[in-house]
Amino acid sequence: MERKEFLCRTLPLGLGSCALACVADAAGLAQETPAKATPPATPDELTQARWEADFVRHWVSDLLDTAEAELPRELQVKLIEGCGRGCFRRHEFKRAIAEQGKGDVEKLLAAYEKNFEVWRDGDAVHVRYGEVTSRCYCPVVKDRPAKPADLHCECTRMTHQSIFETALGRPVRVEVLETLRRGGRTCHFLAHLA
Repeated sequence: MERKEFLCRTLPLGLGSCALACVADAAGLAQETPAKATPPATPDELTQARWEADFVRHWVSDLLDTAEAELPRELQVKLIEGCGRGCFRRHEFKRAIAEQGKGDVEKLLAAYEKNFEVWRDGDAVHVRYGEVTSRCYCPVVKDRPAKPADLHCECTRMTHQSIFETALGRPVRVEVLETLRRGGRTCHFLAHLA
């Protein structure tokens, strides 16, 4: 079985992340770990928590770098879309937007307005994080440099798509119009209702 086929088959099973780490290491793509890669001998809780957060941040960074280097863009997006759906399921306020807008676009817009700028334009709905945004709100990428085609924005797109699809009970395509991480002034998404 070829590496690409292995990754394609194991990613849905949750096994691909380990394979990606192995591929990164074998390909020499994994970043050098910082000197603090070993936990302190007798850490207090705060020191241990900081070490673990740093470890996870580096691991995620290695995973994203490897996915971008080794996988076709289509598979990168599928991987990150899974994270976006998980983010929707994990955060109560996102599920609440879908629940409050259940079956009615106008109710969905009203629920969205509690956290976002939102307006309807014919058969499309704009969701924007303000006219200008000062930072990306996701802690996963706060230490990663932004890129013109930043993959992480697909995670946020899928979170909004999950909200719309759950609320309306049908497929809804959401596209990225602009994001801060891709060089924009804000994050702006467009949901196509038709």
